[in-house]
Amino acid sequence: MKYSRVFINSLAYELAPQVVSSSDLESRLAPLYQKFRIPMGQLAALTGITERRWWPKGHRLSDGAIAAARKAVNETGIEVSELGAVVYTGVCRDQHEPATACRIAAELGVSKDTAIYDISNACLGVLSGILDIANRIELGQIKAGMVVSCESARDIVDATIEHMLAEPTMQNFAQSLATLTGGSGAIAVVLTDGSLPLKTTRQHQLLGASHLSAPEHHQLCQWGLQEAGHLLYREFMRTDAVTLLKEGVELAKHTWEHFLAQRDWVVEQVDKVICHQVGASNRRQVLNALNIPHEKEYPTYQKLGNMGTVSLPVTAAIAHDAGFLRVGDQVSFLGIGSGLNCMMLGIKW
Repeated sequence: MKYSRVFINSLAYELAPQVVSSSDLESRLAPLYQKFRIPMGQLAALTGITERRWWPKGHRLSDGAIAAARKAVNETGIEVSELGAVVYTGVCRDQHEPATACRIAAELGVSKDTAIYDISNACLGVLSGILDIANRIELGQIKAGMVVSCESARDIVDATIEHMLAEPTMQNFAQSLATLTGGSGAIAVVLTDGSLPLKTTRQHQLLGASHLSAPEHHQLCQWGLQEAGHLLYREFMRTDAVTLLKEGVELAKHTWEHFLAQRDWVVEQVDKVICHQVGASNRRQVLNALNIPHEKEYPTYQKLGNMGTVSLPVTAAIAHDAGFLRVGDQVSFLGIGSGLNCMMLGIKW
């Protein structure tokens, strides 16, 4: 995929307000820790994550996305009527139907000819939405579009801790560890063809993207519902973290080779990278496998955890605000998600 007329003009985000430390979660798991003599502090030691953020109880996902979307509109000064598409891409949604994007679009007041829909692709949802809108812009179908997402980890982490205490086994602990890294936040990305009069100076050009998949590994990380009784269901999440990392790194290597060849780049020409934020081990192994110096990547997982679809674009926004990403930098977004899918975007910042 190559692009010549697509620009990212806003990466507006909203962080959940409640800070939850890894020690807070471990204190709830004290009976299990005592049974297996697991030392307190192990969660942070294994993941590198000291805290994450959660929305308040009862928070509506679309509310977080709407807050981020309004920030994006204010930042760019874009006329809402110019948005040819509004796409919601979170793993978490308000309900099965209608599309969560519908409430967000209604609150923004978009025009009647705006395309409104949801996309689901595990942690790659926002990147999938960016490319979906980019394709529409490149084809001349629309001049602008918005990708929105909001993720919430509170409910699944609470359910996972209950299950870990009800079935205190080392296997259950190992399969649940990744879930405990979950954080919460929201993002809104505005893309245009560069022709609209905007008040922002942010204009990051999307150059191209590569995508490879390994669907034979679809079972390695699953989040859904399981039967808990007659007409009763509960959320569950299980992750084979060791195998997921191994196969994810292997897929990333092939995707990186494809991406560099497509862009006619060598590694040294990539000035900065932004990875999906999972944890310390994932960051180290992915960067080492791709021969990317660690100083070229900006991590946020230590304080924000894994926010799913929101993690990578929020990290890019924070890196931009901190001056890490600079005008003219050749930047790559490196996304790996359950499925397995791997997506890499090339952007001239």
